Amino acid sequence: MLQNIIKIIISSGIIVLVSEIAKRNTFIGGLIASIPLISVLSMIWLYLDTNDIEKVKALSNGILWMVLPSMALFITFPILINYGINFYLSLIISIIITISCYGLTIFTLTYFGVKL
Repeated sequence: MLQNIIKIIISSGIIVLVSEIAKRNTFIGGLIASIPLISVLSMIWLYLDTNDIEKVKALSNGILWMVLPSMALFITFPILINYGINFYLSLIISIIITISCYGLTIFTLTYFGVKL
């Protein structure tokens, strides 16, 4: 239980840190946020919990395949904002498009026999 609390504190602390830095400098905030912190932390937590390098390797492989569809959010969101669409609606539409891209990617990888 203590280990889970420590994970939550560290993980949420990073999110707060990035948002506070972004208030002062959006470029630096974006730079830090673009580092795959969640992926790195997830691999660390998984390894510490299981000591199973194969699981960590499989997680890393899954992350690799999902990077491309995740880009849909960062492409569509600013476009929608530039068209004058409200922030929350732009975010929701971008998330829906991103989820669709995830589904399409998973379908395509499965079709070509890539094991996820």
